Amino acid sequence: MIRGSLVAIVTPMHDDGSVDFDTYRKLIEWHISQGTDAIVSMGTTGESPTLDFDEHNEVVECAVKTAAGRIPVVAGTGANSTAEAIRLTKFAKEVGADASLQVVPYYNKPTQEGLYQHFKAVSDAVDIPIILYNVPGRTVADLKNDTVLRLAKLPGIVGLKDATGDLARAIDLLRRLPSEIGAKEFALYSGNDDSALALMLVGGSGVISVTANLLPAQMHEMAQAALNGDIGKARRLNDLLMPLHQKLFVEPNPVAPKWALYRMGLIGKAIRLPLTMLSAPNQKVVEDAMIEAGMSI
Repeated sequence: MIRGSLVAIVTPMHDDGSVDFDTYRKLIEWHISQGTDAIVSMGTTGESPTLDFDEHNEVVECAVKTAAGRIPVVAGTGANSTAEAIRLTKFAKEVGADASLQVVPYYNKPTQEGLYQHFKAVSDAVDIPIILYNVPGRTVADLKNDTVLRLAKLPGIVGLKDATGDLARAIDLLRRLPSEIGAKEFALYSGNDDSALALMLVGGSGVISVTANLLPAQMHEMAQAALNGDIGKARRLNDLLMPLHQKLFVEPNPVAPKWALYRMGLIGKAIRLPLTMLSAPNQKVVEDAMIEAGMSI
């Protein structure tokens, strides 16, 4: 089971919009040196909606080859077409990804039974650990706890990224899991940086983090302190990080983290339409949050 701070890594781009693979490799090396516990490649923060099929696969393969087994790579291979999700997941498996992140199918609004059959079909088709991803604010469809519990019984389904921000819901799931799946391990990750500490303290396994793009060492240390029960240290670090947890979503993700990384000199400023560069007023907002979090910029 992967535990700790898993970075939802951005995808750097050249000014012409093409993927900047050299910078991507440098970012991954930096994360490894800073203690990040896993790389999540081609999630929403990686601009997966605007990369075509071949680009998507190339980015995943680059992440796997660069990490070279030093830390796990989770490949975002979900889609609102089950057949496409299977194709993407098969490729990730072939190139050596350690796990797949499978988002709830977006736009077409499947029922709970449709969601169950979708994820089951992907799990049946590809022998790779699958982490479900529930983010109803983006997908509209909402993966309910009862459906998660059904899926958790399948051998290939090993976790859930919960981006609902509903701590009571997470507690309910954690309480019910043991009676439903017995001794099988099932990881619950926060998909929201601002509530990640709370979720880990009630039994979560970590966080798939946007903030970790900027302060990977601090996110790793906060997650480890929380998982080890060092509440004082975890709270101190989380208090420091909270300005970023909040302000990196001042515009739709990944607009703010990409601009912040550009401001740090780590990537170029390019982002693909329909997203645009962070607006001037919000650049000041994010810059102030970076300074409040102790960053030298």
